[in-house]
Amino acid sequence: MIPVIDPRTWRVVGNPLIRATGSGHLDGETVAVKDMFAVEGHRIGAGNPAWLEQATPRTRHAAAVHRLLDAGASVLGIARTDEFAYSLAGTNEHHGSPPNVGAPGRIPGGSSSGSASAVATGQATIGLGTDTGGSIRVPASYQGLWGIRTTHGAVPVDGLMPLAPTFDTVGWLTRDAALLGRVAEVLLPPDSTALGDLVTAPGLTALADPVVAEAAGTIDATTIEWPLAVMPDWLSAMQALQAWEAWQVNGAWLSGRFDTLGADVRPRFERAASLSAEIGQVAAAEVAAARTAIRQLLDRDVLLLPSASSVAPPLGDARALDAVRRSTMQLTCLAGIAGLPAVSIPLATSDGLPVGACLVGPVGSDRALIELAVSLGAPQQI
Repeated sequence: MIPVIDPRTWRVVGNPLIRATGSGHLDGETVAVKDMFAVEGHRIGAGNPAWLEQATPRTRHAAAVHRLLDAGASVLGIARTDEFAYSLAGTNEHHGSPPNVGAPGRIPGGSSSGSASAVATGQATIGLGTDTGGSIRVPASYQGLWGIRTTHGAVPVDGLMPLAPTFDTVGWLTRDAALLGRVAEVLLPPDSTALGDLVTAPGLTALADPVVAEAAGTIDATTIEWPLAVMPDWLSAMQALQAWEAWQVNGAWLSGRFDTLGADVRPRFERAASLSAEIGQVAAAEVAAARTAIRQLLDRDVLLLPSASSVAPPLGDARALDAVRRSTMQLTCLAGIAGLPAVSIPLATSDGLPVGACLVGPVGSDRALIELAVSLGAPQQI
């Protein structure tokens, strides 16, 4: 029997859509694939109906999808995403917002919103997604899930429709901490770096709302200083380079088609279209310098900070979404700029709303980072 399709969560779903091609660590698991990955025989819709209409079916699976299938998982369906993955809200005006069962009436978080919602509602056990500026960590935080953005380049991006290749990386979400680790055994190479100390910077934590900072503060860590004065410049450089690259990837098709975009994403692409190559080059140099600085600051240590700056904002409050996006990206940009792995641990506020504590580790420490997250988060799960 084919599951009931909620068009806010799924673009297409089956029973399953694609059966497992092998057997292994993920036998019996089901995957919600973000609509940015190639699934053989299906189109990539990228959250935009006009793009979907002109897309052609893919002739092979994306590398990550292929590995999951070979390990015994089946693809239940293709899950919704924010348009071209260029948002952190999960509010796509073409098909609606996937439900947030952990915080009803609030946004699900994007752009891996459909994958997250499919997992949180129990329809799928693994949500395959991407994280460019926080698109795994934010929905994980808003919906009470485990999530990981992997070391940049650790998981092949073959068959993944890019947004901004300097920052794009593969990630996934689960309700179960152990399953997060089993997926890592399938998708990730062995670690190349050991972990140092767990540290936290009060100035960074203070960028989040007090209730979120309080929840993240339940995890003990050594206090360090952080150069807060440069943070706005780092974020501006990341956003400029992200926009410039997004236009290089999608601009040829989007030129003359801005009217196909929703009101939240359109201004970002309009700005992207206005950026010169010189601006892109300057931003790339600034991002490279910031990447070096962040990696030197942390070395092998693991940075603890909130996964997002707030609980999930209520649906329909555009002004709140803009403010939350700015404050959240001050936190999420660090892993994105530096290409570092980051694991979101599900916690809750005193009122029971989902939030996340994020561990940012050194390059190539993904598996150990998951193990550390599990040891810290297990007693405090929602």
